[in-house]
Amino acid sequence: MTFGKGSKPALLCSASVDYIIVWDIEQCQKRIQDGKIATGTVIGTLLGEIVHLSFCFSDERVAACSGVTVYILSSEKHELISALTGHLGPLTSAEFCPWNKDIIVTISEDRTFKVWNIKTEAVCYQSFVISASLLLSAFFLEENRHLVIGSNDGQIWCFSLPDNHKCQLVTKMDLQNMEKIHQMHQKSVNHQAGSVEESAADKLEISKPILKMALCNLVTGMTTVQQMHNSWLCIGSIDGLYVVNLATSELLTALYFRDYANLKVSMAGSWSIAPVLDNSMVFLVSSLFTPYVALLEIHLCDLGSILDGDEGFSVFPSSPLLLESPLNANFKKKEPNRPKKKGGIKEQPLVFHSKVKSSGYCSGAPRRSMFSPKTNIQENPPTKSRKNIVSVLRGYPSDSAAPIIPHTDLSIANKPVYCLQYSGDGKQLLTGLGDSSVLLYKSSLNGNPSVYTAGHDKPVSSVSWSLNRQWWLSASEDHTLRIWTHGSAEPAIMMGNNMFSKPIRSAQFYYLDKFLIFATGPSLYLYLYNVDITRDDIKRYQQRSVVKLARCFTMTPATDITAMSAVNDFFSYIVLMCGSDRSIQIFDMNKGTIASKLPYAHTRAIHCITQNKGSMFSTQAPDSYNLFLSSAVTDGVKIWDLRTLRCVRRYETHLNRSHLCSSAFSPCGRFIASGSEDNCAYIYDIRSSNYLHKLQKHSDTVLSVTFNPATPEV
Repeated sequence: MTFGKGSKPALLCSASVDYIIVWDIEQCQKRIQDGKIATGTVIGTLLGEIVHLSFCFSDERVAACSGVTVYILSSEKHELISALTGHLGPLTSAEFCPWNKDIIVTISEDRTFKVWNIKTEAVCYQSFVISASLLLSAFFLEENRHLVIGSNDGQIWCFSLPDNHKCQLVTKMDLQNMEKIHQMHQKSVNHQAGSVEESAADKLEISKPILKMALCNLVTGMTTVQQMHNSWLCIGSIDGLYVVNLATSELLTALYFRDYANLKVSMAGSWSIAPVLDNSMVFLVSSLFTPYVALLEIHLCDLGSILDGDEGFSVFPSSPLLLESPLNANFKKKEPNRPKKKGGIKEQPLVFHSKVKSSGYCSGAPRRSMFSPKTNIQENPPTKSRKNIVSVLRGYPSDSAAPIIPHTDLSIANKPVYCLQYSGDGKQLLTGLGDSSVLLYKSSLNGNPSVYTAGHDKPVSSVSWSLNRQWWLSASEDHTLRIWTHGSAEPAIMMGNNMFSKPIRSAQFYYLDKFLIFATGPSLYLYLYNVDITRDDIKRYQQRSVVKLARCFTMTPATDITAMSAVNDFFSYIVLMCGSDRSIQIFDMNKGTIASKLPYAHTRAIHCITQNKGSMFSTQAPDSYNLFLSSAVTDGVKIWDLRTLRCVRRYETHLNRSHLCSSAFSPCGRFIASGSEDNCAYIYDIRSSNYLHKLQKHSDTVLSVTFNPATPEV
């Protein structure tokens, strides 16, 4: 049985081996009230055992699955519109496309799905065998034009369905794996709260067939994050109801039958889900082995409180520095050595040379010309440099499109480029190479770059500009760090010489250029520094620049830090660290402690993390700065919200499942760029999981991507 999509008239279609009948609910009620027998319209006869029924969105047609054939019937009269046959196994489901009434998708026990055109009775798209188990259910997401398919072993596939009907895989999820990760998160929270009890039912693993799917949309009372990424999917399985965020491939919550003592359904045989009404959803569940049917109601506001349950953090400080804060560290001021005075005040001449030149006031003839002021003075025209400043400091257009047109192609003698970073004004570009050298280009990449080679012995892993753009640093795999100044071939500060036992993974300036912060091994170092480029002509080998260790922190547990990120453009206490244990730790530098931890943030160790730092040319909403990105091999890129400590969007290369190696925010905060192993860079809209553009001009893996903070099209 299945209900129609409309409310007036309310239609119900039922099927058996003999007949397929459409009933008008209101007319049947009136006939029963008048003492008559309820009757319906027979639309199909002797079509075999019907395993699935579905109405189109206008309730004009009905799809009935029987064997390997799906019959398209008229809902108003006994008329066979078409019979579609092409699968190698019995059909399990057929659904009409909501945005194209002539398109229907069928899934079968042969583990494939087909996209049909009802008018031409032709197959528009035929999938490969996507599962080791039979496919059970299909569901359309009209907003994103996606097709979601569930299998008998708990696998979920999300495909895009464009106008040319060439489906592309968007994401794949395993309900059982998502449940394990969700339970690990719950155990870590319960462990922090002092409760680590585990029931025998939690240890029992059962299959999670995807029996029914429906979209649950919050209508009112939504937060900004929920409105932006409202892609929650309710999944009815054999042991309960699961709520999954399709945008992040994350299990939000699971409601098990065993947790409700008064519920007589222990294992579900089928689900029926009503549309959302007044921020609540109603589910009709039939028991698999016992003659019971349960009616469940869930309030979506209670589900919405899942995201708002944690207190969260903010990248902007909400309190002043503590007295014992590591950020209060400073160099000790040395008092100048002044010689002690002996005796009293001695008389000294006001002029220390022997001859005093006369002012000439009384010499010669008296002056007869009076002072005359100069008038009509023409002001000097503005200089060229001032014009350039005005042109560079223009506003960054918030409605600018993502860069898609190739601008410059520069090959650096077949040397691998490991890292890139623009200066804050967008005029210069730092490049760290695999041959241990650093190149400094103009942003246009015209002319010869400045080459810095007297620094490292191994590939440069990280480069960073200071906020005032007077100096910049480079870190290398040879366990060293250098700070450079413009016009000097030698570094102003050299850190290394067996100071660190492991390579420096991430290094940057921090807290408005007050500190150097970098990670090596399991330790996070915070250094004070003072750059002094003056040298004594006699003792040129002595550096006047100094560094001082302010604090050293160790990641808990003591795992190697694989990536680190902090904000230098404004005051912020938050430092993000990624460990080899696949976790993300939020470090509060004001208190000097780990504020929170996100265990199992990815399926692999995280190799890149970056925050939305904006630029001096653009303005964003304050909440936008709380977003940050993380990427791991084979697990794509995830965007997180610091306020809720949850993943709000996930990005992948959908064509060949290649690895995403790097990522960056655009200065306006609307786009994300990711470098991939398939020699391409992908541009994403922050509001969608599909990539907007694919930039393919490289001949090898794209190791680093960066936006120009001053030029929206670069």
